[in-house]
Amino acid sequence: MKNIIIALAIIIANFTIEAQVKTPQSSPKSTVIQTVGLTDVEVNYSRPSAKGRAVFGNLVPFGKLWRTGANENTIVSFSDDVIIDGKTLKKGKYALYTVPKIESWEVIFYSTTDNWGTPQEFNEANVALRTVVKEEALSKPVETFTIGVSGLDPNYAYLEIYWENSYVAVKFEVPTQKTANANIEKALAGPTSADYFAAAQFIFQSNGDNDKALEYVNKALDMSAEKPFWYNRLKSLIQAKSGNKAGAIETAKLSLAAAEAAKNQDYVKMNKDSIAEWSKK
Repeated sequence: MKNIIIALAIIIANFTIEAQVKTPQSSPKSTVIQTVGLTDVEVNYSRPSAKGRAVFGNLVPFGKLWRTGANENTIVSFSDDVIIDGKTLKKGKYALYTVPKIESWEVIFYSTTDNWGTPQEFNEANVALRTVVKEEALSKPVETFTIGVSGLDPNYAYLEIYWENSYVAVKFEVPTQKTANANIEKALAGPTSADYFAAAQFIFQSNGDNDKALEYVNKALDMSAEKPFWYNRLKSLIQAKSGNKAGAIETAKLSLAAAEAAKNQDYVKMNKDSIAEWSKK
């Protein structure tokens, strides 16, 4: 009898799982991903539809803060600082709020992004940037709320909002020239000590050419005034792997001294353990 009850419970549980009904969302989620110059822009939002309703001035009242979409916050993110209306918006994620009006909209980038709809208490301190843009009438109505990134140029683009008969666009400038110049200067300057260290570490960990790994870690040390303890730690391991235990011990002592000065107990222990192991006859 007990086995029958258990079997029935399993059947009922499976039926319950399979019987879950999936229905389409009334305001489906959407994601816009766009690179502008060298800056990554992403918009995550929900898309309500008009469904025969008058939108602006009715469903969305004029002059009141609007979530700019449906459900949870519409979130806009930038991978670099951008310029909007002559003001800097720091890189990061922002909730997008608007205040629609007949001839213009206020557009607000809000630093708190975990609200459902608008904040219960709007805090002006959380306004990262506020701007006003002109509202334009569309010749053909848009049924479903839409946000896009368009008008692409290497140095700027437009965050565009369409719904019903209204269109607004926020121009944002990206630091393409600054970023590109920094990349060019870095490339022309050649590899850094960190680059040589990373190359040496990869070769060592992947059982590559040990002589090449030693060459790279020596270059990293030559280029670094501080001689980081983790650089010498890697060099000692490479030396030990090559059979040069005497050299590995001397290098490990340098790493140990630097680790003790930095109070990094993990590296202190690793170096002491290695020195003890390599000192065995």
